[in-house]
Amino acid sequence: MSGFTTKTLHTGYKRNKHDGAVIPPLHLTTTFEFGNEGGFDYSRTVNPTRILLEETISALDENKYGLAYSSGSSALANIVALLKPGENILFSTDAYGGTYRFIVNVAGKQGIGYEIVDLTDLKKTEEVLKKNSVKIVWVETPTNPLLKVTDIKELATLVHSYNALLVVDNTFATPFIQQPATLGADIVAYSTTKYINGHSDSVGGALTLSDTELYKQLKFLQNAIGAILSPFDSWLTLRGLRTLELRMLRHCENGKYIANFLVNHPKVKQVWYPGLFTGSQGAIVKKQMKFAGGMLSVELKPEYDVQKFIQGLHYFPLAESLGGVESLIDHPATMTHGSIPKIEREKIGLTDGLFRISVGIENKEDLIQDLKLALKKA
Repeated sequence: MSGFTTKTLHTGYKRNKHDGAVIPPLHLTTTFEFGNEGGFDYSRTVNPTRILLEETISALDENKYGLAYSSGSSALANIVALLKPGENILFSTDAYGGTYRFIVNVAGKQGIGYEIVDLTDLKKTEEVLKKNSVKIVWVETPTNPLLKVTDIKELATLVHSYNALLVVDNTFATPFIQQPATLGADIVAYSTTKYINGHSDSVGGALTLSDTELYKQLKFLQNAIGAILSPFDSWLTLRGLRTLELRMLRHCENGKYIANFLVNHPKVKQVWYPGLFTGSQGAIVKKQMKFAGGMLSVELKPEYDVQKFIQGLHYFPLAESLGGVESLIDHPATMTHGSIPKIEREKIGLTDGLFRISVGIENKEDLIQDLKLALKKA
């Protein structure tokens, strides 16, 4: 079985003779009678619906094991829980605000060390790895919200040479666009709230990996911490996952179309979109991504009124999150990245005038017309 959507539809679940249900059932039960063939006992520990989701995501990543959590943040918390006081985690300067918030303001206060560096710069990354007891490197590629890409294969080689683990947050790309495990990542992480679910109706997170001992450690933490994805949210996410390939093709088509429109607009100062990258960043995109994705960021020229631009939009509501079938626009400085100090945001070019756009699957001509009218009002 090699086709992407074929895997999403036929991994794990087998129709039984008792009821012949084609669609996997939802197991809402919290407990199970002991002695059952599946070895199920309690739903925090194991649940048939969640297992099916975990198996499917891991198969799409070309990994052996999957773990589903109540949010992307709880998946991160389980990763950080692998560390002992005095050990460090390294993450990118251009990271999701929630990643910064948890590592710095929660784990950091509990004795876990952290380092922050531009992970697209392998020389600077190695300088940090040389000096500190870094055990885990957490990288987003593309990053949120500047869409910077890191060469996963080269970073994995570097990280492993210092006996550390590489975790790749693949939320923006999804396993349809890139498969970090095939490039050397030890663990692949997702906020399944985004493209994996794809319908903005379930919050969740996931990790996939192939190392058996590491899986056992994370499985223990998943059960002990208890931040598991509920059976109903697992079922919703699995339902959304089944159309991931179809949705991503439309997201990518629309994202490219809108990025090309905005980059040529006289009121736009800059557009960040992997499909527009040149030089070393463009080479990495071509090397490890099948498509450029449906995420982009845009900054208007300072003389134009960003509030009027936002208020003039109809199909792009101002809202957090991303990756749903509907288009969204986000103001990172006050929303998704508000927990990062202003001085730190400005260091990486995340200005107060920057907006992140999650391009949905609406008709692209309608989206362009909406942007045209809003820019006219700016």
